[in-house]
Amino acid sequence: MLTLSRRRLIVLAGAGLAFPQLSFGAAPTARISSVRIISLRPGHYHGWPTLARRSSGELLLVCSGGRDAHVCPFGQVELMQSRDDGATWTFPRVLLDGPIDDRDAGVVETPKGTLLVTTFSSLAYEPILERAEKTAPADAAAWPPVKLAAWRAVHARHDSATRKRELGTWMLRSTDGGVTWAPRVDCLVNSPHGPFVTAEGRLLYAGKDLWKSGRWIGVCESTDDGQSWRKLSEIPARRGDDPAAYHELHGVQAADGRLVVHIRNHNGQHERETLQTDSADGGKTWSEPRSIGVWGLPSHLLRLRDGRLLMSYGHRRKPFGNQARVSADHGKTWSEPLTLSADGAGGDLGYPSTVELKDGSLLTVWYEKIAGNPNAVLRQARWNLEG
Repeated sequence: MLTLSRRRLIVLAGAGLAFPQLSFGAAPTARISSVRIISLRPGHYHGWPTLARRSSGELLLVCSGGRDAHVCPFGQVELMQSRDDGATWTFPRVLLDGPIDDRDAGVVETPKGTLLVTTFSSLAYEPILERAEKTAPADAAAWPPVKLAAWRAVHARHDSATRKRELGTWMLRSTDGGVTWAPRVDCLVNSPHGPFVTAEGRLLYAGKDLWKSGRWIGVCESTDDGQSWRKLSEIPARRGDDPAAYHELHGVQAADGRLVVHIRNHNGQHERETLQTDSADGGKTWSEPRSIGVWGLPSHLLRLRDGRLLMSYGHRRKPFGNQARVSADHGKTWSEPLTLSADGAGGDLGYPSTVELKDGSLLTVWYEKIAGNPNAVLRQARWNLEG
């Protein structure tokens, strides 16, 4: 067990986080109360959402919307809000519609009440469009003239050099509860679910410098409420791994003060498993990533009020759906999987994120392409952790 200084214990205890030893009974189970679709723009494909709960209790949900496919040129960053614990949601508001595809969106509230929304832009649709230009006449079912014309039109808004300059990892910032938003800024790294906040109020972002080296993964820090970011520390690669095959990190501070970061792994060893790295010195150094025996990705991390950690992740093989696991020892070990959904039509789903509501129940949101619908939707599960 990590030894904590008296000052550290006072800080953690003041935030309700002093749990140097946690003890729980039976293995946890998930009791699902409801699962439903919450998308409000049925004509569009929605992907890669993040859910956050503000200090006021308001829920924020951001995603990539306005799309017609998993990869396309139309992606926008959308925001939905709920003031009744997810019973109802506001109609999506477009926060960002850049010149090229705006994808995975994350959101967090800083200790000062500022809202930060993250995303990244992509040109992955370009080779798809190039192939369509060659095959569309013979493949009118996949590429009807109206669809191909729309792709061509959005692609033609800028020349090749401008489109490439638009590649980036971006952050939007609001200091008035989401009424107005400052222009996007470069936040150095990206990861789907965005930054996290420690008990001491530090603002950290575990991610990858996606369009720069494509190999640097680590943690950045902002000391000015998200206005600017600096690289704090690099996470080492596991021996034999290529760091370019690490993706989609997310972090949390455990109740014993350690920082825990999960990584989506695409190296041959434990491919598509979640790897974990830890820091016992506030993020200055990190342990070599290790497998935690979880097949699924990417992971969203949440510290529950009782001090346990919860990870939520997509399961893109049968049974297609979403799962969660619990750690009662600050991330050293994880429970068996808890099934949140298992009725998926295929692997185009996941990226769940979870919040704990005032009454102790949990709310998880993910995206999913369901049977009979050409567009992926947002789904939400309300559930309780028992045990």
